[in-house]
Amino acid sequence: MSAPGVLSFTQQGWEQVLAKVKRALVYLDAACAESLHWGCGSTRLLEAVGGPECHLREFEPAAVGGGAKQPKAVFVLSCLLKGRTVETLRDIICRSHFQYCVVVTAVNHAVHLTANHVPAAAAAELEGQQPVFEQLEEKLCEWMGNMNYTAEVLHVPLLLAPVAPHLALTPAFASLFPLLPQDVHLLNSARPDKRRLGSLSEVDATALTPELFLQIRCLVSGLSSLCEHFGVREECFAVGSLSRIIAADLANYAPAKNRRKTATGRASVVFVDRTLDLTGATGHHGDNLVEKIISVLPQLPGHTNDVMVNMVELTALQNEEKSQSMVAPGCLAQPKDAAAKALWEALLSTKHKEAVMEVRRHLVEAASRENLPIKMSMGRVTPGQLLSYIHLFKNNLKALVSHCGLLQLGLATVQTLKHPQTAKWDNFLAFERLLLQSIGESTMSVVLNQLLPMMKPLNQRTDNDYSPEELLVLLIYIYSVGGEFTVDKDLGEAEEKVKKALAQVFCEESELSPLLQKITGCDSSIKLTFHKSKIAVDKLFTSLRDIAGARNLMKQFKSVYVPGNHTHQASYKPLLRQVVEEIFNPEKPDPVDIEHMSSGLTDLLKTGFSMFMKVSRPHPSDHPLLILFVVGGVTVSEAKMIKDLVPSLKPGTQVIVLSTRLLKPFNIPELLFATDRLHPDLGF
Repeated sequence: MSAPGVLSFTQQGWEQVLAKVKRALVYLDAACAESLHWGCGSTRLLEAVGGPECHLREFEPAAVGGGAKQPKAVFVLSCLLKGRTVETLRDIICRSHFQYCVVVTAVNHAVHLTANHVPAAAAAELEGQQPVFEQLEEKLCEWMGNMNYTAEVLHVPLLLAPVAPHLALTPAFASLFPLLPQDVHLLNSARPDKRRLGSLSEVDATALTPELFLQIRCLVSGLSSLCEHFGVREECFAVGSLSRIIAADLANYAPAKNRRKTATGRASVVFVDRTLDLTGATGHHGDNLVEKIISVLPQLPGHTNDVMVNMVELTALQNEEKSQSMVAPGCLAQPKDAAAKALWEALLSTKHKEAVMEVRRHLVEAASRENLPIKMSMGRVTPGQLLSYIHLFKNNLKALVSHCGLLQLGLATVQTLKHPQTAKWDNFLAFERLLLQSIGESTMSVVLNQLLPMMKPLNQRTDNDYSPEELLVLLIYIYSVGGEFTVDKDLGEAEEKVKKALAQVFCEESELSPLLQKITGCDSSIKLTFHKSKIAVDKLFTSLRDIAGARNLMKQFKSVYVPGNHTHQASYKPLLRQVVEEIFNPEKPDPVDIEHMSSGLTDLLKTGFSMFMKVSRPHPSDHPLLILFVVGGVTVSEAKMIKDLVPSLKPGTQVIVLSTRLLKPFNIPELLFATDRLHPDLGF
C-alpha cells in the first residue's frame, strides 16, 4: 500500500471486517454501506463472503433473519451499541439460527463507556479492558440460545467514504450541522437562570444536549483513529463555535493523548463551521461538472453522497419510467475500476468544459481499444455525441463489462447535460451575479424587493420560474453573502412583503415536498392554511437573520463580500479561501479567528509564557500535513479550490479535505431548517 491516506485508512478497516465474513450473512447499516461503496465496492465484500447467493442485508428492525443453513452472521454498524440498535440486534438474532455472531462497531470502546455514564477516572482504570463489549458478547450467546456458541464484538474505525485522495466524507455524521443563535435559546430552556448562555461563543461541550455531545464524541473517536493511521501528533484549531467544541474534544480525548506520546509525524487539524459561509454552498458559481451531476440526478437510495444513473440506454428496453425501475442504476463511485476512477478524479479537478472533453476522450479511447466502429468528430462536445459513443458498447457484452464504470460516468454526464435543471443553473448564476452588484449599491430592502416579482404561486409559474425550494436557496444566498445589516423600517416592510408572498406560494402548492412538510409541520397541502404558512415563514426568517449574523463573532473573517470598484465587479470571496490564505500567510502572524485548542497543561503554559517570552505558539502552518474539516458539508468546487491553493501557497504541504457530506444547493435548506440539530438520532 502507498503512503497512508484516506483510502488506505478505509481499506485497512474493511480488510479487518472482510477477514470475518466468510460464508456469513452480513448486515450493514447505511453509513457503513456508504463507506464500503466508496472505499472497496460491494463486490469486494461479496467475494469475501463467497458462495453463489447474495448474503448482504440492510440492518433494520424488519431485516430477514438467518435460516437453518445460515449459522454465521456479521453485523457492521456505524453507531454506538446501545438502545434501539441492541434491540434490533436481539430481534434479528432471536428469529435466526445463528451459532456464530460478530458485531463490528465504528465507535471506540472508550466512547461506549462515556455513553454508559462511566466517569473519566474509572474509565482510565479500565485501560485495555472492554467490559461493554464483553457484556454484549454474553448477550449475543444468550440470544442465540447457547452460551457455548461464539460471539465477538470489536471496534473497527469505519469512519470515511473516500471520494478522492484529497477528499473524504463521514456518512454517519451527514446530519451534523453547526448551531445557530436560536439554538442558544433552546439550550437555555434546560438551564437555570444563573447559568444562562449569552451567545454561541459561550457554548461549550457541557452546555450541549447529551445526544449532540455523544455524536461529537463518536466523530472524535473516528478522527483520532485516522490520526493514528497517519502516525501523527495533531494540533487542533477551530473557526466557529461548534468547530471549537469538536477541536477541543479531539485535543483532550484521553485515547488520543496516549497515542500522541509515541507519534513521530505532525499534522494540523483545522475545523471550520459551514454556517460562517453558506454562500458557497447555495451559489452556482462552481464551474464543475460533478457539482452539477450531484445536484440534478436523483440520490442513490440510502446514500448521502452518490446519485442514480439511468442505465436503460445500454439495454434493449425503451427509455421509459417503468423501464428505469427494472434496471439497476449506475453510480459515480467506481473504486475497483482503475480507468473509471482516473476519469472520476479528473472530473473532480477540472472545469466543466474540460471535464466534458475528458469524458469524450475516455469514451473514444475505450471504443478504439475494443475496435468498435467509432466516428470521430471534433469541436464542441454534445450529449448526443457522447451517447452515440456509449451506444457502441451496447451490443458487445465483453466491451460493456470491461468499461462498465466508464459508461456509468459517461451516462451521468449525458443525463446531466440534458437535464432541464442544468439549463436553470445559468439562470441562478446570472441572478446571483446581479445580487452581488445590488448588495454593494443598495440596501437589503432593495435587494429583497428585487426578489419579490420572482415569487410566483404554482398556477403562475413556468419551467423557468423558481420553485419554493429554489426561492429558499436564493434567500439563504442573499442573507449569507450580505452578512450583518442594519434593521430599519424599510427592511422591516420589505421582509414583511417577501414573507407574505412566500407564505402564499407555500399555500398554493398542490403537493408539499418533504422539505416544505418539515418547514410547515403539515404533511399535506390541504392542511396548510395561510396562517400556518405565515407562522412557518416567520420562523424561517429567524434562521435567515441568524445566518446574516453568523460572522458577528469573527474579528478577521467578517465578510465574504468584496465590493466592486471602477475596475472590478463586486465578487464573493469564499471563507475557506480566506482561512487557507491566513494559515499560509508568509508573515505568519498569530491567527485571530483560527483558535488553537490546547490539549493540556504543557500547551497552556506555552500559551501563557508566549505573552512574556519568545515561545512560539502553535500555528496551523507548522506541519507538513493539513487536515481541513468542514463541519456541515463541503462542495466539490471548494475541495478543488483548497487542493489547488495549498501547494501554491506552501509547496510540499499535503492537504486533505474532510467533511460531513458533499453539498448541493438544496441540501442547505434541509440542514438549516432541520428540527433535530440538538437531538440527533443516535439509534438509542
